[in-house]
Amino acid sequence: MNPFSYARPTRIDEAISLFGPQSRYIAGGTNLLDLMKENVERPKQLIDITGLPLDSIEETADGGVRIGALVSNADLAWHALIERRYPLLAKAILAGASPQLRNMASTGGNLLQRTRCYYFYDSTVPCNKREPGTGCPARDGLNRMHAILGHSEQCIAVHPSDMCVALAALDAVVHVSGPQGERRVDFRDFHRLPGDEPERDNTLAEGELITAIELPAAGYAEHSAYLKLRDRASYAFALVSVAAALDIDGGVIRSARIALGGVAHKPWRDDAAEASLIGEAAEPPAFDRAAQLLLQGASGFEHNAFKIELARRAIKRALAEAARGTAA
Repeated sequence: MNPFSYARPTRIDEAISLFGPQSRYIAGGTNLLDLMKENVERPKQLIDITGLPLDSIEETADGGVRIGALVSNADLAWHALIERRYPLLAKAILAGASPQLRNMASTGGNLLQRTRCYYFYDSTVPCNKREPGTGCPARDGLNRMHAILGHSEQCIAVHPSDMCVALAALDAVVHVSGPQGERRVDFRDFHRLPGDEPERDNTLAEGELITAIELPAAGYAEHSAYLKLRDRASYAFALVSVAAALDIDGGVIRSARIALGGVAHKPWRDDAAEASLIGEAAEPPAFDRAAQLLLQGASGFEHNAFKIELARRAIKRALAEAARGTAA
């Protein structure tokens, strides 16, 4: 492991002022330390933010919830307010990783996970995400876990988080502080598709720090579902995951949110697919149309083309589960 310096500030402004070239913020470290051990990340300085006052879960004035960036995944999933009003988020978190990792992983850190692409983690082979301009061996190599939507010539990796798929469906907002002050980022704009800059996973500027995630009042508590399809039942990343949330009145859908995981460089949503459900009966024909719209333009590679049909079936199943009711 390369040598690095270490700092543990107690104020947000202090943490930001310490950030310099090749610095990294660290909280639980469940991903960053792995990357350092594999020689993928080589920071010159670690700024430990666990001493910052960012570990609370509070209701907001407009009926939503503000989640501090340092709240652990375990504490968030089991929090009474989250379980009651945002069961979709609780279920998604509990579908990911292991109890030990959830105890350590932070809410803010979950948003910053890097892809689990085999080639990205192997520093002996080319990777455009790790070293721009070197190539993407996954395109013609082992690509079973890789993207079917939003990929580019430069990168076909997928974002690995379960929690982020639910946050996307819930229209969360990310609160950020940095050298230029504070700002809010709609969750759907936080992560990036690879395009020609696959090394950039998100829209954070240099030195910016996630301080909180805010959820709106609408939690779709009565009709939501999180479905994760994977190779084994525990401690595995999704081949395809679906976060589905419906507002239903008298059997008719008044609003809908659908986000996919395991299929793209970011949680995948499509406005047209969601709009197609509004005013429709919460029945299979509407779910099938939404699935077709969500997967428009999907294309696979040698080992992952099966994910297109898998995703179509998963979308329909998740929407049906959400329609039946969260308590079902």
